[in-house]
Amino acid sequence: MHSKLQPTVPFSEALKFWFKLGFISFGGPAGQIAIMHKELVEEKRWISEKRFLHALNYCMVLPGPEAQQLAIYIGWLLHRTWGGVVAGVLFVLPSLFILMGLSYVYVVFGNVPWVAALLYGIKPAVAAIVVQAVHRIGSKTLKTPTTAPLLWAVAVLSFFSLYFLQLPFPVIVISAALIGVLGAKFVPKQFSSAAGHGTKKSDLGAVKPAVIDDNTPTPEHALFKKSRLATVILVGAVLWLVPMAILMAYQGWHGALTQMAWFFTKAALLTFGGAYAVLPYVYQGAVEQFTWLSGAQMIDGLALGETTPGPLIMVVAFVAFVGGWAKQVLGPDSLFLGAALAATVVTWFTFLPSFLFILAGGPLVETTHNNLKFTAPLTAITAAVVGVIASLALFFIAHIAIKPDVGNSLFARLDYFSIVVALVAAVALIRFKIGVIPVLFASALCGLLWRSLTT
Repeated sequence: MHSKLQPTVPFSEALKFWFKLGFISFGGPAGQIAIMHKELVEEKRWISEKRFLHALNYCMVLPGPEAQQLAIYIGWLLHRTWGGVVAGVLFVLPSLFILMGLSYVYVVFGNVPWVAALLYGIKPAVAAIVVQAVHRIGSKTLKTPTTAPLLWAVAVLSFFSLYFLQLPFPVIVISAALIGVLGAKFVPKQFSSAAGHGTKKSDLGAVKPAVIDDNTPTPEHALFKKSRLATVILVGAVLWLVPMAILMAYQGWHGALTQMAWFFTKAALLTFGGAYAVLPYVYQGAVEQFTWLSGAQMIDGLALGETTPGPLIMVVAFVAFVGGWAKQVLGPDSLFLGAALAATVVTWFTFLPSFLFILAGGPLVETTHNNLKFTAPLTAITAAVVGVIASLALFFIAHIAIKPDVGNSLFARLDYFSIVVALVAAVALIRFKIGVIPVLFASALCGLLWRSLTT
């Protein structure tokens, strides 16, 4: 007879933690995972090191923000479906409200000199953060050119395909997955040891057993059942179809809100490798295809997203807010309400798949996690993501380093302040391992000081 897990963590205590996490989850996925590890594994002992890493491995093979999915997973493991829903919602809700407020300030007061000066300092730091992402993911994924030449080839080809050929992001992802399928068959050694995203094991010493310990049986509600899978898929379909039907009835298929809902649903299904990997896709759609905002506004949005808690992919709320404001989705007399509605709609359609992936697919992914036929395509996609992020880094660097329409020579158009700040920030992040928030704060102060001295 299978013994059920007897939760000893009161739901109220879990609620307090997930609420706090939503306000302190700075530093991107690595920082957010580190916070959860410190609190849940080392201090509260709600879950053991081994089970924490096991859950993290599940989340890393899924599209979407892995830190939020990890929170959903642990919340689900502790307190069933509602535990996962609460953990996932509170992970993004504070960030949504904060970004709405910052987005309003941006669209109304964006030309205020001191705000522009702060953003002027932050933008080069954001470019450095993207470079750091290339370094971090590349060092974990690509190994060395001699041991994984095919992965390096995938990364380089994805970079050229996106930056120079401007191929759609989905084409790059699908092509990489096909290479992984073939690689698993013909050169399995190059795909046999995918890059790990695990946390460094802590020396916990003699500590009390965790609520979910190494040998704690999987709770009944977390075991794979076809009936439960069907129920979750059905509920998820309803939660997607009903809002989409309302938007279509209100605005039609070509309405801005409907197009945002559809576009960001697709984006949510393509976020292998985290937010940086999907940003080029978001840029292509939001800036070039739908013109919801400009390229410069997109960089400003990423700068704001880096300075707020929650997943970096929450930058989509800024994109939607600015787009909803510009397109006047509720008319010229309701600019704020329309923009806030757009941000809410996009947040719903972006994060809904993450809940479904965990609640429906967690046990299913577990059965295939160590199967090379399953992991090799994901490894190839991750290699492609390195090239994709590198193209994003080059795009950001070009935008911050070259002033538009200033003189005829390249040297006259170079923005030396931004170049220096980007270089210093990159060294601080990569060489000295300084946190994202201190780097952004220092860069913002530099921008404010420089503008005050030169204007």
